[in-house]
Amino acid sequence: MDQMAIHIDKLTKIYEGGFKALDAIDLDIPKGSFFGLLGPNGAGKTTTIGILTGLVNLTSGSAAAMGKDVVNEFREARSLMGLSPQELNFDVFFSIRQLLILQAGYYGLSKDRGASRADLMLERFGLTEKANNTARELSGGMKRRVQIAKALVHDPPIIILDEPTAGVDIELRHMLWDYLRELNAKGKTILLTTHYIEEAEALCDRVAIIDQGKIVTEGSPQELISTLGTGSIEIKIHDIPAELNLEPWSFSQSENTLHIPTSRPESDMPKIINLLTQLEVSIEEVKICKSSLEDVFLKLTGRSFLEDTMEIKNV
Repeated sequence: MDQMAIHIDKLTKIYEGGFKALDAIDLDIPKGSFFGLLGPNGAGKTTTIGILTGLVNLTSGSAAAMGKDVVNEFREARSLMGLSPQELNFDVFFSIRQLLILQAGYYGLSKDRGASRADLMLERFGLTEKANNTARELSGGMKRRVQIAKALVHDPPIIILDEPTAGVDIELRHMLWDYLRELNAKGKTILLTTHYIEEAEALCDRVAIIDQGKIVTEGSPQELISTLGTGSIEIKIHDIPAELNLEPWSFSQSENTLHIPTSRPESDMPKIINLLTQLEVSIEEVKICKSSLEDVFLKLTGRSFLEDTMEIKNV
């Protein structure tokens, strides 16, 4: 357990009315990891984060941050985490710089240290020129930058980002990716939820997929893709024989193209081409369609990431 930044044991949350948002989940997030928690809306992602950060009361089970129980040692546990939630939450009567200094003060930083950290965050997120503006004077993208800066201003060892790039432009998204990689390389543990599949694949060294309050699988993106994903090979040929046998591979065909599902398209492709050559079939074009984390998500939850972003329910 000493190597775990976050340890969750049989964590259960039942809301009033009997809705079970979390069903005895177990989850370990190693120190220094970049961990993605993925799942459909209503699957339990935000409830899990809420319990970790003290925003939601658990029903049973336990959770700890750096060995500190989030219930019995809540002050110590919360001081170790920085949270950027989905919903923007600012006091509109303070300037951006004042907001960051106040946030640092909540976590015990002195006024001078808080001001130094605030200025660093303003510079890092391109907000220096907006330091004396209030949140209502900022664009949506600028507000999102401030939200993330608030999570980082007290320099926590654990950073929790709930949909951090939702609604931001591509430039800001990639700027944030670079900064998060930099923080992770320095030893920060990052827990990320996201609806952008390329974000999880690009950033996370490990992911867990949660559905209906249960962890359904966990592993590195490549492990999940190789074991649960299904790619395919598309081969365009001049004239498909009436009775073509490609055993042990199955295939379907549309017009003059063969569609061959396989979990190992790169290694199977030369074998299939060799077999077709032996059958004296003239090959015009070969295309590999690799599996992705999106395919794994769809297979396990029955929903695609694109479909999920259209939902508004969030549990």
